Amino acid sequence: MLKYFFDHQLIHYPDKEITDWREAIAESCRVLIDKNIIDQTYVEEIIHCVEKYGPYIVIAPQVAMPHSSEKSEGVFGTAISFTKLKQPVRFESEGENEEKTASLFFTLAAKNPEEHLENIQKLSELLMTDGLVERLISTNSIDDYQVVMAEYN
Repeated sequence: MLKYFFDHQLIHYPDKEITDWREAIAESCRVLIDKNIIDQTYVEEIIHCVEKYGPYIVIAPQVAMPHSSEKSEGVFGTAISFTKLKQPVRFESEGENEEKTASLFFTLAAKNPEEHLENIQKLSELLMTDGLVERLISTNSIDDYQVVMAEYN
């Protein structure tokens, strides 16, 4: 899967500092927008869902999986992109003792429910790879990413 992100040019290392989770979601969608896989409607839908349901997209420490329902407006193709922020962003989580933060964003877009579930399954398997999340957190560029990709493929 690391090779998939690289081969399809779905990797993004923003140059700027991002401190707001809404901006982080928008930035994590940039590659998918640039490739016409999604449009701004989908970005707004993800942000709205996080505002409504809380930080459900933070699936592990430092890892977010921005996505919305499989019947989303503004989705024209199926893909997953990878974005690594310079610093983790904090998500508000009312009533929870644990702070939710993320610096790795795996953004999902899918045209149908089967592809959506398949993407989630592939990503889950990838993230369970021992030591991989820590290695990805340590990356700061596509060159760093390629080193990690070589280690884990």
